[in-house]
Amino acid sequence: MRFQAHVSDKAFCNGWFLVGGRTTTVTIPPTHWPIATSMLAPEARRFEPSMQRAPHLHVVDDDVEIRNLLSTLLTRRGYRVTTACDEPEMRRALVSSRIDLVILDLMLPGKDGLTICRELRASKSVPIVMLTARSDATDRVVGLEMGADDYLPKPFDVRELEARIKAVLRRSAAGTGSDDRGAECIFKFKGWKLDARQRHLLSPEGAVVDLTTGEFDLLLAFAERPQRVLSRDQLLDLTRGRDAASFDRSIDVQVSRLRRKIECDPKEPELIKTVRSGGYLFTPVVVRL
Repeated sequence: MRFQAHVSDKAFCNGWFLVGGRTTTVTIPPTHWPIATSMLAPEARRFEPSMQRAPHLHVVDDDVEIRNLLSTLLTRRGYRVTTACDEPEMRRALVSSRIDLVILDLMLPGKDGLTICRELRASKSVPIVMLTARSDATDRVVGLEMGADDYLPKPFDVRELEARIKAVLRRSAAGTGSDDRGAECIFKFKGWKLDARQRHLLSPEGAVVDLTTGEFDLLLAFAERPQRVLSRDQLLDLTRGRDAASFDRSIDVQVSRLRRKIECDPKEPELIKTVRSGGYLFTPVVVRL
């Protein structure tokens, strides 16, 4: 569980150092809440659960200094930030994590940013902010025409970048609410049909199977990534985002419930296999319609 508190004192609590004089966010297991609050001044004990997921930004730039700088600065501003140096690494991140916005450099080794932007936009609606050292207006126009949501020339002020990120995320949230156009399809596996747009599951006999929101999101994450081991952290990120602490075992509970609904024998599952020290594996061949 994550908490937000205005800390007026300096407090050290079981490994967490709370710096005074500002509002900060800390992650503390429930067993340590009383200890944490007792270390603070009475007026500072305003711990409240913060379940809102931090936006996940993915920085794609071949310049390691820029990647590290943006990662540090944007993390300090409350974002979750991951990075990639090229297109293949970015693709792996898009498969394994739920990305809310891509910050994409124009000049990359291999495929350039414009080509990547065009290909991303053909399959996904994840927001894209492009960066470039070029100041030519033509490049900005082409980038926007390729599907970028915004375009910022280097060098730039990180405050301007953050303002543009917030604006793009607001526009995205006001849109369809879907970050993947490919989600609007039907997945078939072992006679089952999972309709991602209508959000329902049909059994091999054609009956509608009642799923909770969490169960549906989990099955969709599996169907989109079949025959691939997914860790609990990845599944949390893909289904609920980082609003759950690492000790949260809700994925195990959801898997158990889902098995009872789609497995012939939940005690000997064939569709969702447990991988020891790895996570879970969705075994069937999946066909997208």
